[in-house]
Amino acid sequence: MPRATNVPATRKRRKKWLNRAKGFFQGRRRLYRSARETAQRAMRFATAHRRRKKRDFRRLWTTRINAACRIEGVSYSRFISGLKRAKIELDRKSLADLAVRDGKAFKKLAALAKGQK
Repeated sequence: MPRATNVPATRKRRKKWLNRAKGFFQGRRRLYRSARETAQRAMRFATAHRRRKKRDFRRLWTTRINAACRIEGVSYSRFISGLKRAKIELDRKSLADLAVRDGKAFKKLAALAKGQK
């Protein structure tokens, strides 16, 4: 009598890793061991990069706000501190969006920030 190896569970476990490896190149998608190792590595990068994305976007917003501030003749730090003194609580995402899409509104905010000494 053949040895029972719990084939359904093994197949399911392997299939799960092979499905995660879809889109990988050559044996990294077809061979179980390579697929599993590569998928695990990819999952580690995905976790790290979800956190990294938050940092990257904040840097982008800060850069955009700074560029718009320089056009208005005020430094980024003076602009932010002026907004805080004026009790304007807009986050950097909103400010960057205004800087890119609505120049007039950003100009008014810059004037308010300049006026706060």
